[in-house]
Amino acid sequence: MTAHRAGATPVRVHVIEPAARVARDDLVAIEEPLEIRVAAAGGGEARTVALTMRTPGADFELAAGFLHTEGVVADRAAVRRIDYCSDAGDQRYNVVTVRLASPDLPELASLDRYGTVSSACGVCGKTSLDALELRASSLPSGHPRIDPDVLHSLPAALRQAQRTFSATGGLHAAGVFTATGDTMAVREDVGRHNAVDKVVGWALLKGVPVGEAVLVVSGRAGFEIVQKAVAARIPVVCAVSAPSSLAVDVATRFDVTLVGFLRDRRANVYAGADRIG
Repeated sequence: MTAHRAGATPVRVHVIEPAARVARDDLVAIEEPLEIRVAAAGGGEARTVALTMRTPGADFELAAGFLHTEGVVADRAAVRRIDYCSDAGDQRYNVVTVRLASPDLPELASLDRYGTVSSACGVCGKTSLDALELRASSLPSGHPRIDPDVLHSLPAALRQAQRTFSATGGLHAAGVFTATGDTMAVREDVGRHNAVDKVVGWALLKGVPVGEAVLVVSGRAGFEIVQKAVAARIPVVCAVSAPSSLAVDVATRFDVTLVGFLRDRRANVYAGADRIG
């Protein structure tokens, strides 16, 4: 499990340069499936709700964050325990069961759209947006207030915490920060949506409030990133790259501050500009 904890595994590569061809050791980010199961406190067979391709590490946070952003788990009290599955044999570290506090399973029909979730993107679109509108409301306007200097400091703070990216160059990162720029938690994964679920799950399991936090992602801001922020009640989302049109629509609809191209002391604010300044 050493490589799993590091999130990277060694490989042999041939480096081709104009003047030479050299064989050397390198590291690549690990990508493996994680099956997420849900079980009721009253017993009964666990139900598989998703299979996501992820970088091993913070698996319990990933499972909790995924279920929270999908509306299955409302808070920490809704989770009785999380375990790796002993009946999965050699693959036990790729199967996680979330045992809920409720004696019966909640309605899980909204998760039927999840078969395999690739590391490239989450499941998104009109179905997800409709489901989000049924369970989420707009966030409180104007809070928190973010100083522009703090905003510009966040990409460097995120990058500094990307230890596996430094070794592999192959992982996304998501971090939650205070409105004054202090790092709360940073997680890495081959999937940007998984990285977000990991930090959301960290906050849920630790009981850390994120109602005035800033979510920063290392790549673009697609629909699934803003959707997860709305579900977790995180009011500010920042990306070092571009947002999508649907991400802007969701941010506007739910009063989330959405910042894109946050780099080189510049930023575009696509929604919720009243929180910046």
